[in-house]
Amino acid sequence: MQRASALGPLGILGGGQLGRMTAEAASRLGVDVVVAERFQRSPAARIAAHEVVFPGATWDDDDAIERFADLAPVVTLENEFVDAGVLRKIEARGSRVWPGPTSVGTVQDKLRQKHALAQAGLPVPPFRRVEEPGDLLHLAGELGWPLMLKARRDGYDGSGNVLVANDAGSVEACRKLGWPERTLYVERQVRFLRELAVIVVRGRDGQSVVYPVVETRQDPLLHVCRMVLAPAPVDPVIAREAARVAKAAIEAMDGVGAWGVELFLLEDGSLSVNELAPRPHNSGHYSIEGCVTSQFENHVRAVLGLPLGEPTLVAPAVGMVNLLGQGAPCVSTGGLERALRIPGAHVHLYGKHESRPGRKMGHVTATGQSLEDAMDRAQRAANALPI
Repeated sequence: MQRASALGPLGILGGGQLGRMTAEAASRLGVDVVVAERFQRSPAARIAAHEVVFPGATWDDDDAIERFADLAPVVTLENEFVDAGVLRKIEARGSRVWPGPTSVGTVQDKLRQKHALAQAGLPVPPFRRVEEPGDLLHLAGELGWPLMLKARRDGYDGSGNVLVANDAGSVEACRKLGWPERTLYVERQVRFLRELAVIVVRGRDGQSVVYPVVETRQDPLLHVCRMVLAPAPVDPVIAREAARVAKAAIEAMDGVGAWGVELFLLEDGSLSVNELAPRPHNSGHYSIEGCVTSQFENHVRAVLGLPLGEPTLVAPAVGMVNLLGQGAPCVSTGGLERALRIPGAHVHLYGKHESRPGRKMGHVTATGQSLEDAMDRAQRAANALPI
């Protein structure tokens, strides 16, 4: 029997919520999905046509790579923690990987990422390599205390950052981030007014679409994104500049697919790029109900070489609230019913089996005639869903 679609299957490295929402978008286009993960029955694998399990805690298993590549002529990723060397092995077996291993490799090392952004003339805070704790005293003479010490690889949701106030805390801070086994770098601390984010989707042909600039607000204790406001309540001049910088950043990386660009709006009204994510991003979840074409559908379109869709908002404002784990075992039926009774609220639960404090277990999106209206609806629905 002939396949109904000539596209796919699409391989997704990573089985979390981003992979699940990408698989949902692919399904609407008639594209089968192969999900690869290091454990069985991941959230994305439960809705995929095929599942490949990599043994142990590593992605670098030749047999699993071969099985995955045989099933998926086009491969993308839901996180940036699959080493670029693994992506090259997948390509060597005949699959096309988007974004490419070179782009992902640059982003995976945050020091290399900062160098690439600076070389492209984009605004980044002053940064320096750190070899050992003793370097911080010298670097503070250039950059000033306090310093933002960061792991070069595998940091996520603030887990790879430590603010160092003075030389006395240098050794402890470096060891907290895994030094000497883990390489580090340092940035001047940025004093900002707001945290902004932009989703940019770039096709294989170099064409791109830029989503509305949004504001992200973090949980002060967990250092995890708590809510997203679309569009960001900033001057239109600032929004246009943020969109320009974000688009230029992805072009500088030769990115393909959906990328998240995190920026700081500084006290003087200027912008600074915080970091890039070479995959769909939490700040773009609002786009599923809030935009003509979601970031996930456009990601699928981009990596498969299809025309990109419109990223424009379908309502004056959209609010998104993350459902962060609090230790409760599951969502009660009553809570879900209360959340779904709120007009305009859309509930997304990721199907994760374990709720841990700060873990992203789902999100709620709501549209409205104003940001206040949209955020009120989204927050009321989220409040009904303790997880």
